[in-house]
Amino acid sequence: MTQKNYLLLTPGPLTTSRTVKEAMLFDSCTWDDDYNLDVVQKIRQQLVSLATPQAGYTSVLLQGSGSYAVEAVLGSAVGPTDKVLIISNGAYGARMVEMAQILGLNYSVYDCGEMDLPDVEWIEQLLRQDNQITHIAMVHCETTTGMLNPIEQVAVLAKHYQKCYIVDAMSSFGGVPLDIAQLNIDFLISSANKCIQGVPGFAFVIAHTQSLENCQGRSRSLSLDLYAQWRCMEDFHGKWRFTSPTHTVLAFAQALKELEAEGGVAARYQRYRQNQRKLVAGMRALGFTTLLDDARHSPIITAFYSPISPDYQFKPFYQRLKAQGFVIYPGKVSQSDCFRIGNIGEVFAADIDALLAAIEKAIYWKQ
Repeated sequence: MTQKNYLLLTPGPLTTSRTVKEAMLFDSCTWDDDYNLDVVQKIRQQLVSLATPQAGYTSVLLQGSGSYAVEAVLGSAVGPTDKVLIISNGAYGARMVEMAQILGLNYSVYDCGEMDLPDVEWIEQLLRQDNQITHIAMVHCETTTGMLNPIEQVAVLAKHYQKCYIVDAMSSFGGVPLDIAQLNIDFLISSANKCIQGVPGFAFVIAHTQSLENCQGRSRSLSLDLYAQWRCMEDFHGKWRFTSPTHTVLAFAQALKELEAEGGVAARYQRYRQNQRKLVAGMRALGFTTLLDDARHSPIITAFYSPISPDYQFKPFYQRLKAQGFVIYPGKVSQSDCFRIGNIGEVFAADIDALLAAIEKAIYWKQ
């Protein structure tokens, strides 16, 4: 069986560079200083530097997908006498709610619907009405629709009302400029296989050091104990508590080098944004309509309404594109028939042009 490389136009896993793949051709010992000191500790320092130039922050890596790290933060940061307000406008905010339920957290939910931005004035009213709320948790880029949520405005409220602020920046960190110190974010969560363009295998949390220290003894889980994982990495110079995903870590170290070589987050943001604008313009020229208006789009992923045609079905459309070397994403919005196309990863303007040509061929391909 021969395997074909496809251009993954998804929110992750995504298309990676050849050199990121090649970084995984080495085997590492999880006890070796060449791995822990030279690779893991350097990654931890680089992540903090990407997040803010200010002191007082640290990072911790955690085996598993991004959802593992989100659950680790919720289960470790929200204490038994605390209450978290979860702001939800998509599948990943809803996943936080499900985690809170299973963990037995005290929580409330502001669900503003999949198509709407959170209303900051309403959030402030909720904070005023419920003085039991100690934490605010929300998603930055909600890839259900591709919407970029107003974490800056919520940050102002979190600071004013002295709430611990948790941000799932899974699909934005490394691809959208932000400063967690300026945004008063206590816990920022992301994953190796998103905008830094590594491969799946671990997630990470960048945290205010004091906020992380406050998590001691709170975790509802052994393996998802964020504080214990951090202390192990601090005390044993990059050592993971349980088996480290060594090959994924090596790929990530290479991906960080390539992010720097590209010009950092600002340059990557410009490439992603140019990809997204070219994609939207081209899709509209082909007769497609975006799910969101332009002001609400992120540069990460874009949702398009499915064509109104008795001849259209997503699966055949998907397969026609795949046959031409492109993989897109099905829709996730519960009330709208749509599909999604990602703009991140090792994807450039020429790739978007080729994709648009493939889409035109796939739509008009005669059976």
